[in-house]
Amino acid sequence: MSAPTTDPMAGRPTQAATPGSRKDPTWEPMHACVRCGAPVAIDVGLCERCNPLGLRDSSASQVHGLAFIGIVTAITLLAVVGRFALAGIGPFDASIAAVLPDEQGLTLTLIVTNTGSRTGQTTCRVSDPADRTGGIGAFMLSPRIDPGETVTFSQRVTELGHTARQLAVACSAP
Repeated sequence: MSAPTTDPMAGRPTQAATPGSRKDPTWEPMHACVRCGAPVAIDVGLCERCNPLGLRDSSASQVHGLAFIGIVTAITLLAVVGRFALAGIGPFDASIAAVLPDEQGLTLTLIVTNTGSRTGQTTCRVSDPADRTGGIGAFMLSPRIDPGETVTFSQRVTELGHTARQLAVACSAP
């Protein structure tokens, strides 16, 4: 270790450059070899022992491109599987059988028919056709309905207030 020297700008003692220190002009950042853990330069992936022929490492763009292709393939595969899993469910025809006011809101009774070829469930949106404010209305989840079957079910909703009136319903397939 060398003796401390004085920094001419600040007048404080400084440490002289030693081999391997940050003040050494040959110093460079290091990290571990990806196979054995030996220290290697930051721009190299493998040490001399693990890569004796000096073959090039894969570039970052190659690695990121491979990851991108994997993600796109997975999303496409999920979309195809989802499409086949949901095919044949619905469409659903719906109408409102009754609107009864109560102290918490309205009790709505819906009649829903599955006109599709597979058993399914639907979400029905009930709204006030006279509402021009763009209110979202209320959503009701139907029970499972077999193909060609009609189901009547009731549910209390609070989003539409307490007053019985003419309402509209639309059910969508998943």
